[in-house]
Formats: sequence, C-alpha cells, structure tokens
Amino acid sequence: MAIDVVPDWMADLEEEDVTFLKNFLLCSGSLKEIAGLYGVTYPTVRLRLDRLIQKVRLGDEHAGDPFIALIKRLALNDKLDFDTAKLLITAYKKQKGDGET
Repeated sequence: MAIDVVPDWMADLEEEDVTFLKNFLLCSGSLKEIAGLYGVTYPTVRLRLDRLIQKVRLGDEHAGDPFIALIKRLALNDKLDFDTAKLLITAYKKQKGDGET
C-alpha cells in the first residue's frame, strides 16, 4: 500500500537528502558502501547521516508553532546550527510554560 500523503518530516528534506536516504536503503544501511558510492570517506558519510537525522528530529518537533517553525527553517537552511536551534526551542518552551523537549 502506497502512502497518500508525504510526512512533514520528509517534505522538509531537500531532493539531495531524499536521494541519500534512497541510496542508504538500497545499500542496506552500509555506510561503507555509501562512502564508496559517493567517493567520500566513511566519517564524511557518518557526518552527513548524523546531520540528516538532526533534520528529521528537528522537523518532527513542534511543527505547528510559528516561532519554532522559523527556528527550524533557519537550522535547515544552515543559518543556525542544530544545537543552538534546540537550545532556543527549549528556552522558548520554558518561557511559554510548556516544559522540556
């Protein structure tokens, strides 16, 4: 059964990220194979995968809040690093009284 709607976390990814995910799946999750496919080192692939994981996690968190959506967009567009984005979101939630992430 095919999905009818693309999940928000996936819709926020760039085409290059989706292609990486597809290749990752086709290589059965082997970072060594992915490194060979892209002609880069294993640590480079590991870093890219870690960054993609951060994008997905950040995309899942608080998508409905406009301020948090702005922080997310800044992080996804490399205007803000992911650790800083998480700190801002946590501080914002505390200020609003929503608790921790």
